[in-house]
Amino acid sequence: MTDAALAAVDQKRLAVASQWQLMWWAFKRHHLAMIGLAITAFFYLIALIPGFFAVNDPNKQNARAAYHPPQAIHFIDTAQDGSWSFRPYIRPYVLKRDPQTLAAIYTEDPARKVYLQFFAKGYEYNLLGLFPSTTHLIGTDNPNQPLFMFGADRLGRCVYSRIMQGAQISLSVGLVGVFLSLTLGVLLGGISGYYGGRADFVIQRAIEFVLALPTIPIWLALAAALPQDWPATLNYFMITLILSLTGWAQLARVVRGRFLSLRTEEFVTAARLDGASEGRVIFRHMLPSFLSHIIASITLAIPAMILAETSLSFLGLGLQPPTISWGVLLREAQNIRSIATAPWLFAPGAFVVIAVIALNFLGDGLRDAADPYNK
Repeated sequence: MTDAALAAVDQKRLAVASQWQLMWWAFKRHHLAMIGLAITAFFYLIALIPGFFAVNDPNKQNARAAYHPPQAIHFIDTAQDGSWSFRPYIRPYVLKRDPQTLAAIYTEDPARKVYLQFFAKGYEYNLLGLFPSTTHLIGTDNPNQPLFMFGADRLGRCVYSRIMQGAQISLSVGLVGVFLSLTLGVLLGGISGYYGGRADFVIQRAIEFVLALPTIPIWLALAAALPQDWPATLNYFMITLILSLTGWAQLARVVRGRFLSLRTEEFVTAARLDGASEGRVIFRHMLPSFLSHIIASITLAIPAMILAETSLSFLGLGLQPPTISWGVLLREAQNIRSIATAPWLFAPGAFVVIAVIALNFLGDGLRDAADPYNK
C-alpha cells in the first residue's frame, strides 16, 4: 500500500476508535510511560506475593550475621579441568574478629561454593495470604546456608527479604490512601459541582480550609497522636487514613470544575429529558467523560502517598516494628555507624526512588494520553 493509502486507513481507524483506544494508542507512544508501567507492574507483583521473591525469613534473627555484607553472585562455574558452565553460586563468608578492636570482619571462603537454584525450597509463607508454600524464586541448594544479596542488618536479618516484604505495606498504603482520597474527592466535588447552592458553598469553604493547612506538620501531629500500643493492623489503617485526609481536597476542586462545565452540556440535558435518574446522569454520562483525567490524577498521587508513609515511618511517627515497610527499614540507617560500616542499609531508599520515578513516568504518560484528540 502507498503512504497515502496507509494514511487514509489510519484516519479511518481514528475516526471510529473509542476514547479508551485513542488513549491507549497515545500512551504506547510514550516510551518512558511504558517503562514506568513495566516497573510499576513488577513492583506490585512483588507486593502481591513478597514471600515468593524473598530468600530468607524477613523476621529471622541471626546474631552471627550482624551487618553481614552483600554476597557477590558468580554466574560462571569453572571446573578443575578448565571447563566452565553457567551455574550461579556464592561463596560463604567467614566471620572473624579484629584482635585489637574486636570488629567483625567477613571474608569469602575460596574453598567453598553454594549453588543457587530457581524455584528453591525455603521457609514457609502464605501465598496471597491464603495458601501455605515453601517455594521461592531463588534460593541456595543448602538450606543451612543463607543468601544475603543485600546484606544483613544489626540483628542479622536479610535486608533483601525485608525489602520484598516491605513492598507490600509501602505500595499498598499508596493505593488505599489514594482510594480514600478518590472517594472523598469525587463524592464531595461531585455534590458541590452538580447541585451548587449552599452545598457548594459549604464544601468549597471546607476545601479551602484543608488546602490552607500545612501538610507535613499536620501529618506529624496526627501520627504522633496515635497510641503506641495499638496493633499493627490498626496502626496501618490509621496511617493511611491520615495520609488521605489532606489528599482529597485538590481532586474535589477539579471534579467540581468538571461537573460545573458538564451539567449544561447537551448530552446531559438530553439524558435528563429522557427521564434518566440523577445517579445515572452522574455515573453513566458525566463521570466517564473525564474518567481518564481522574485515573491520571490517581497515578500521580500514589507516589506522594508512598513518600509520605516513608517519611513518617523514617521519623518514627508512622508504622512501627515489627511491621515491615520501606520507611521502617530506613530507620536502621539513621546512625553514623550504619552509614560508615553498613551502607547497604540504604537499599530500601533506592527502591522508594525507583518506585516513585516509575509511577511519575506512568502518571505523566496517562496525563498526556488522557486527551488523545489533541495529539
